[in-house]
Amino acid sequence: MRNQSKAYLFALASILCWSSISTAFKLSLVHLSPYGLLLLSSFCAMVFLFVLVIIKNSIFTSSVKTNLLKSLVPGLLNPFLYYLMLFEAYSRLRAQEAQALNYTWAIVLAMFSIWLLKERFRIADLIALLVSFTGVLIISTKGKLHSMHFDDSMASAIALLTSLVWAFYWVINVKDQRQAEIKLFYNFLIGFIGVCAFMLLTGKPVFTNNAKLLPALFGGLYVGIFEMGLTFLFWFKALHYTNNTARISNLIFLTPFISLLFINGILHEAIHPATLWGLGLIVLSNLIQKSSLLKWNT
Repeated sequence: MRNQSKAYLFALASILCWSSISTAFKLSLVHLSPYGLLLLSSFCAMVFLFVLVIIKNSIFTSSVKTNLLKSLVPGLLNPFLYYLMLFEAYSRLRAQEAQALNYTWAIVLAMFSIWLLKERFRIADLIALLVSFTGVLIISTKGKLHSMHFDDSMASAIALLTSLVWAFYWVINVKDQRQAEIKLFYNFLIGFIGVCAFMLLTGKPVFTNNAKLLPALFGGLYVGIFEMGLTFLFWFKALHYTNNTARISNLIFLTPFISLLFINGILHEAIHPATLWGLGLIVLSNLIQKSSLLKWNT
């Protein structure tokens, strides 16, 4: 099999996994609190990544203390803070709203790159930001822009703020030259320690009142493996094998739309027209930002 074919297979595997995650979040949160889901999923991801680095004999490439120090800030950002906020948003919003609002991370990441990595600001970036913001308002108000009524303004704000946390995490991650699996393992180790400390200090529950143990455990395992661990490695493999990074990266725009199919088919959520319009604008904003056609500088 040619390398480009392998790249497409790994990319599509990543997209299918990520597309199922919004549905998995909602199903898991029937049995687990947002804090419990974070506890179980981060533990599963940490164990999975530990086994991976042991298999690759790469865990001893540098001292444990050095790795822990390097992962202190990124590990507290992701998985701890990012998923704590994301799961809280999913517990309060419809899956279609939460996943669409969270998808603004791409445009936020571009803005952070301009600010922190000193990349050049273009008129295209400003247009993309305005288009994305319009999409966010359409989704959050269910298309009722004239009334500006939000069903849960706090949850919508939390979903949007996850994009800031994620973007900041990835800007830090760009500067970290460690192997991908090493970074991920130590980040999840720090994140898991963080969530354990948080739950001990606050006394937050792991399970919901109507929890069933087996679905709860399966939910934590699925999210930990397919959202936090294995899928990232699939994506890294796709980028490694491809001879056209842009073509592979653009496939990620399929994710939120495939996700809506899972949400509708499994969760039986009726997809609101405002979600489609708003999500379409958010995706369009990302395409504008990446476009080579708009290169006017401010």
